[in-house]
Amino acid sequence: MNISDVMIHINESLSEEAQSTLENVLRKIDGVVSPGFNKGKAHLLVIAYDTEKTNTAILLEKTRAEGYTAQLVGM
Repeated sequence: MNISDVMIHINESLSEEAQSTLENVLRKIDGVVSPGFNKGKAHLLVIAYDTEKTNTAILLEKTRAEGYTAQLVGM
């Protein structure tokens, strides 16, 4: 297992309910360890994941598939 993390910037501001829903959707991806939003910054999502099972492109695409405009931060 090789754990890394990525930050995704979501243009829209998400309510706590929307944050929780997106976190739960991402948890279902094989290899995702821990998705979570930064406290007080409802547009920054950090995802810890196993690089042997998934990658940043999949994580970003799933976020966008949920209807959000999103970009990887620092890539």
